[in-house]
Amino acid sequence: MLDFLWSLGSFVVALGILVAVHEWGHFWVARRCGVKVERFSIGFGKALWRRTDKLGTEYVIAAIPLGGYVKMLDERVDDVLEEDLPHAFNRQHVLKRIAIIAAGPLTNFIFAIFALFVMYLIGVQTIKPMLGDIKPDSIASQAGLVQGSIIKKIGERDTIDWQAVNLELISYIGNDSLPITVSLPNSPVKQTRLLDLSTWQFNPEKDSAIDSLGLSVYRPDVLSIVGLVAEKSAAQQLGLRVGDKIQQVDGTTMLNWEQIVSYVAKRPNADVVITVLRDDRVVELNGMLGSRQDGDKEIGYLGVSPTLAAWPKGVLFTHQYGPIDAVVQASDKTWRLMTLSIEMLGKLITGDVSVKNLSGPISIAQGAGMSASSGLVYFLSFLALISVNLGIINLLPIPVLDGGHLLYYFIELLRGRPVPDSVQEIGFKIGGLLLLLFMSIAIINDITRL
Repeated sequence: MLDFLWSLGSFVVALGILVAVHEWGHFWVARRCGVKVERFSIGFGKALWRRTDKLGTEYVIAAIPLGGYVKMLDERVDDVLEEDLPHAFNRQHVLKRIAIIAAGPLTNFIFAIFALFVMYLIGVQTIKPMLGDIKPDSIASQAGLVQGSIIKKIGERDTIDWQAVNLELISYIGNDSLPITVSLPNSPVKQTRLLDLSTWQFNPEKDSAIDSLGLSVYRPDVLSIVGLVAEKSAAQQLGLRVGDKIQQVDGTTMLNWEQIVSYVAKRPNADVVITVLRDDRVVELNGMLGSRQDGDKEIGYLGVSPTLAAWPKGVLFTHQYGPIDAVVQASDKTWRLMTLSIEMLGKLITGDVSVKNLSGPISIAQGAGMSASSGLVYFLSFLALISVNLGIINLLPIPVLDGGHLLYYFIELLRGRPVPDSVQEIGFKIGGLLLLLFMSIAIINDITRL
């Protein structure tokens, strides 16, 4: 329940920020084009808070936090006083109307740059893309990739960490091959391997693009040395200490941590004898294991965490820049997110990407909750990603979206007169149905993933 509330709260905060940014873009440009803005609302429905400025604009925070809008003076919507006609949106030159509508998505892209800029200034701890185990007979294995190599490039794009790798792998969905440049283990030598994607089966509901190719993220070995003892746990009652190396349990030699976990899990509340190496002395500890629920099943529980071996030098690092480099990196990352979003939309149309990959508000809420739990820098990265996607989606030439309005205005610019109201109305109805269809598919996908 707490996880649900946290995800919901994070989603509301994220959506509120992104909607405010998008609508502020429309609002700011409308004001500078001489258009009277009647209302700036974050959310829909009953107003929880409102204030009116000296220019007559009402600012509202409403009860349903699922969007927002800017209401401009417009003869097509309301009656307009004679003296206010010069300030009506529909009376503006078509170039001004284009600027006002385009400002929303454009502001989303600018905000993404800002969010990533702040993230890079703060610094985010990340991992160089060093390969772990390579799955036998996988696409990666057939290409000759080996454990310990570091991925330097995918195609022509540098891959500084695993997030960059994942983004670039996704961009190759539907392609026949994938070039990966790696540096070999303990060597500066670089090699480019060509992965054959003709048999690539990628199902994002089951695994990541990385896993589906037979790759894995390198992780330091898990040692059979106690790194943490939980308070009031069975381990504490047994007398286990941080630094103890577990050698045997009930006389059975433990070869690795996974074996310890498996042995304990099968014996809830059982008496146990644990032999450890402590300060070069063998110590025997007697007591009882604990238990915990794992779904409908009760399993054994000790209450300790292991120690990890050290990371290879330089693999774990902080991705951080000064102000100028942070702007450059943030701009480059935003541009890549934009181009990747467009590529995915194209592949969705061609069928290379299934509509099952569409995500709706539930998935976005889960992503918001997870990123917020991980810390500010991860939440900023999430905001940048969603802001870019919001901007791209709004630019689609579908009536009811900003892109649909822009389509009509560009036609007007070319024709020298507006698109007939009857044609616009038909377009809005078709656009509304298309949008409802896509949202329904996305929500159904969300529900099936639960």
